[in-house]
Amino acid sequence: MPETNEPEAIIRVRDLVVGFRDRTILKGLNLDIRRGEILGFVGPSGQGKSVLTRTILGLVAKRSGTIEVFGQDMDGLTIAERRGVEQRWGVLFQQGALFSALTVKQNIQMPMREHLNLSERLLDEFARLKIEMVGLKPDAADKLPSELSGGMIKRAALARSLALDPEILFLDEPTSGLDPIGAGEFDELVATLKQTLGLTVFMVTHDLDSLYTACDRIAALGDGQIIAAGTIDEMLAHDHPWLRSYFHGKRARAIVPPAPAQIGEPAHA
Repeated sequence: MPETNEPEAIIRVRDLVVGFRDRTILKGLNLDIRRGEILGFVGPSGQGKSVLTRTILGLVAKRSGTIEVFGQDMDGLTIAERRGVEQRWGVLFQQGALFSALTVKQNIQMPMREHLNLSERLLDEFARLKIEMVGLKPDAADKLPSELSGGMIKRAALARSLALDPEILFLDEPTSGLDPIGAGEFDELVATLKQTLGLTVFMVTHDLDSLYTACDRIAALGDGQIIAAGTIDEMLAHDHPWLRSYFHGKRARAIVPPAPAQIGEPAHA
């Protein structure tokens, strides 16, 4: 076999078909998520971006196709083997999905209580470390979700997704609802965690700034399939109509750096 410098595919999706009643959402979709990358997943609203995440997680049934995680076909695993795989990933849902009656600390400890046999002292210590890791102040531990700002909820939910020290992190619209400063800080946090923890991140997003600043590669969904995958430069150069509209539209112009002025050419204000 020829040698390749590309990292291994930690998740491999092949010929995936998913639908609801008489509507087919994903139509033979193929996608690799490479170890150690942040992959941004984009596409038109309502076309199945979150459906793919939930199908990989086993929350939505597929009609056909294969999903391999860590080289294992998820269809061929026993219940115990599947639980073992699930402990190696963490999930941040769009609205955080924190338990409203539990404090931040208790929310973070939920996966630990379910999967690990730890003393209360260790549970408290690990929760404290996760809270610190996501940039929350220590006093956030005893707050209820209703006492948190939108940005704090995202960080608390991120801390819970990291509770079991996962290798893969699924993020569903992580900067949705955040102001530009908060969204930028969250992108920076995710990139830092990827580097320090060696995470692989699958990020469903519509945030152009996130795609530019945080993602190593981007995959675009269109008509139930991947229409393009590559770096931001490759997305900018692609001639697919939706990609051109998305990456070169009015909102995109604000973050695409202007071309440098040629020598002797006056700079435009």
